[in-house]
Amino acid sequence: MTATIAEPDQELQKPDDVRVGRRANLTANLAQLVRKPVFLLAVLYVLFVVVSAFRPRLFTSRGPYDTHPEAAAQAPSVHHLFGTDIYGRDLWTRVLYGSPLTIKATLIALAIALVAGLGLGIVSGFFGGLVDGLLMRAVDVLLAIPGLLLALSIVTALGYGTVPVAVAVGVGIVPGFARTTRAEVLRVKTLPYVEAARAGGASWTRVLLRHILPNSWGPVAVLAVLDAGVAIIAIASLSFLGFGAAPPAAEWGTLIADGRNYLVTAWWLSLLPGLFVALLVLGLNHISKTLQELTR
Repeated sequence: MTATIAEPDQELQKPDDVRVGRRANLTANLAQLVRKPVFLLAVLYVLFVVVSAFRPRLFTSRGPYDTHPEAAAQAPSVHHLFGTDIYGRDLWTRVLYGSPLTIKATLIALAIALVAGLGLGIVSGFFGGLVDGLLMRAVDVLLAIPGLLLALSIVTALGYGTVPVAVAVGVGIVPGFARTTRAEVLRVKTLPYVEAARAGGASWTRVLLRHILPNSWGPVAVLAVLDAGVAIIAIASLSFLGFGAAPPAAEWGTLIADGRNYLVTAWWLSLLPGLFVALLVLGLNHISKTLQELTR
């Protein structure tokens, strides 16, 4: 009789054991990441871009709209790291001041994708059945439409500007979050400690908030880092096509578009802002892939 009563208690302790093991794995993973120099460089570069997005004056003393006709179209130098544009504006400064628009738009897009994607994935995976079938068919329809084409359609309906572009890109990446969340919820829902919690009398709401969600966020977090790069490219692409902030706002896509007519005589106008964006996306992809390897 004593052994029979003790077994459920031991089963109910499993979530605590899982949390302890998760903390130990986190410590080991952090120690492993510190030994990866490329990963550290990628993190430092991403941090630099994020900090410059909110505090650009830490890295430049010039203004993004200060024109100097006598210094128009100067090549990169010590005084102008990225050169100047055809109006004599410092291109490095304009790239840094373009960071807030793109980074904030990316954060808005990711917030929309996380909230909507997590909601759809949790409801679909947790309830299953007809609800799962209906929601996943709707997600499949969205997946069948190319992301950039879907974003173009939405931003055309909403209008031009940074916020409409962010909303359009966010809606375009919702299906990936919904699919990933659903798969993780389905996996965690069948684990022994979830069944033990239910056998101990825990409600489904408590099981969802206490056991399923905390153990499902890993792959979703990795996807968020990866899709941050996707969102940046999509936002810059829409800005390049003229759907972003109106001139003279220094948005990354707009800066690249402004220099395309001067590629022969002033190559740095498009190449250096494009390289700045490309390094950021590559850094985010490398961080995502490294984290994905650790979570396997």
